[in-house]
Amino acid sequence: MLKNLINIKIEDCPIDGFDIHLIKKYEQSQAKEDSFMSENLAILLIRSGSFILKIEDIIQDLSARDLIIIPKDTDCNIREIRDKSQIYLVTFSSDFAIRNCLKKELVDSFYFFIRKESIKASLDENEYSVLSLIYRLIYYVNLEAKREAYESELLRISLNLFLYELKIIYSKYASNVLPNFTRKENIVIQFLTILSIHYKKQHQVQFYAGALFMTSIYLNRVVKEITGKSAKVLIIEALISESKILLEDVQISFSEIAEEMEFASVSVFGIFFKKYTSLSPSEYRANFIEKFKSG
Repeated sequence: MLKNLINIKIEDCPIDGFDIHLIKKYEQSQAKEDSFMSENLAILLIRSGSFILKIEDIIQDLSARDLIIIPKDTDCNIREIRDKSQIYLVTFSSDFAIRNCLKKELVDSFYFFIRKESIKASLDENEYSVLSLIYRLIYYVNLEAKREAYESELLRISLNLFLYELKIIYSKYASNVLPNFTRKENIVIQFLTILSIHYKKQHQVQFYAGALFMTSIYLNRVVKEITGKSAKVLIIEALISESKILLEDVQISFSEIAEEMEFASVSVFGIFFKKYTSLSPSEYRANFIEKFKSG
């Protein structure tokens, strides 16, 4: 069961690149699960019960209130399930993680998605209560999003809460663990950090390459090697994501959005937005209003 949920075709999920499950009864089957390679990044929060999971060469003995983060492309094996366990499971694609970490208060969460080593944290009661509450919120909001076939603002907010809480947990439980990042991975982390601060005003790769003392060609190549997308594409995605949020606030005019996003005019903003979404700003806003009314 766990193997299949971790390795779900996440691009086919209603929320592209993201899935969440509440496993209410996880117990040993007659045939033990074979070793498998994780195809998505997975985050498990143990609600009750206990089991042993081997991740790469490390044996993890997991019980209630344990949080375990399994990186993508990791060898896993379920060794033993001692009790009927209940587990919260979230899976991300790298693309989804990057899109949702491009805010300065969340960018540190990207450490979870780039590091190769798993992380285990035995949470205290308060930490567990907060994180499990956020898990449940995402779970039920995601069910609603599946029924309505679109990503709601509440889902976006609850995901941000989840990422922010992960950042806090990371800073506490992994602070004494030196992340084994390569030079290229460090470049990508630095790029994403600068991007999260400046993307509204700086739309060109040259700015970020200059800040990192390298050429635009090299920065594009390194970022694509690590994330699967060039620096230019990530800049565009950050702009489009923020533009959608602003367009969903009907109190903000198109000219105010264009000004805030540092476009030369409403017309230039409209051309940019339609090029990458196939919708004009007015069409996107009208569709959002219609979905809001029908919801």
